[in-house]
Amino acid sequence: MRQRLVLLLVAAAMVATGAWWMSRSGAGKARTPSPRVETAAPAPAPAAPTAPAAPAAPGRVEPLSEEMRLGFDLAGKIKDVLVEEGDRVRQGQVLARLAADELPARVEAAEQGLAASEAAFAKVVAGARDMERKEARAAVDEARAVLDVARVEHERRRRLLSREVLSKEEADRAEREYKVATERLDAARQRFRLVDDPTREEDVKRALAEVGQARARLEEARALAEKGVIRSPIDGVVLRKHRRAGEMVSVSFDTPVVTVGDVSRLRVRADVDERDIDRVAVGQKALLMAEAYGDRRFVGHVSRVAGILGKKNVRTDDPAEKNDTRILETLVDVDEPAALPVGLRMDVFILTAPGGEGSLPAYRP
Repeated sequence: MRQRLVLLLVAAAMVATGAWWMSRSGAGKARTPSPRVETAAPAPAPAAPTAPAAPAAPGRVEPLSEEMRLGFDLAGKIKDVLVEEGDRVRQGQVLARLAADELPARVEAAEQGLAASEAAFAKVVAGARDMERKEARAAVDEARAVLDVARVEHERRRRLLSREVLSKEEADRAEREYKVATERLDAARQRFRLVDDPTREEDVKRALAEVGQARARLEEARALAEKGVIRSPIDGVVLRKHRRAGEMVSVSFDTPVVTVGDVSRLRVRADVDERDIDRVAVGQKALLMAEAYGDRRFVGHVSRVAGILGKKNVRTDDPAEKNDTRILETLVDVDEPAALPVGLRMDVFILTAPGGEGSLPAYRP
């Protein structure tokens, strides 16, 4: 009985073991992954290259000659301001005068002094006149005649003295008269030589030096008088009238009277940010826009690029604007004549590549 029970247990164990093995084999086959076929994703299309935006900078319109602030070199009261704003002026035209009447008087006195010096020099170079020579010769002849008379009288009285007919005092008087006549003849001869001889070189040099000094005094007086007058240095237009007749001006501080400029051609002085200075060069085309003219564009070209960085010149009313930005001054000449007011703020777009007009940013400083 006991042996039979053992066989049953062994048989049951074998059946359980076979069932476990079968379950393990089925589960392994269920978990075996099926092979995957991976397909390559399509490569993205290359992005089209975008042109860099044109460097943009704020600028202001100015005359081609720049703004010229003109004032006096002397302190005093203004006598006349002969122009008004908007008047066209010519080079050398008098624009204003200072109330200094003593300056023209100094010029006139210097002119008279120069005339006198030149006359004296001409006299020295020409020498004595013929009439002076004839007069000197006549004096010599007269002195010689007097000497002859004195000689005869002296010899006669000596003979009378030897015969004791004449006193010694009378003989001495005749001798003295003879000596005086001799000296007068020598003096007349010296005078004639002085008149008849040519002018000495040192006299000519001295007279010439006096003429030079007189001419220098005249130039000094004229230069001083010119400081009391303002003349236009160019052909242009009066842009601003700062002072009027009767006002005082000084040389201790800036007191301009008028500002002139040549507005026949205009330019824009732009503040290029230091980040864009490597993309700006002379000769590049530039487009100019102003808020007052809407979408209208003016064409220009870069004519000059500064060689040193500086502070901003053009400032806006934006409180967030950075004032410590370093900029490079760039001058853009407007290619065609345009009726733009001087001082107008403009937006400057410098085209670094051909066809860059279409990629202009909406820049407003």
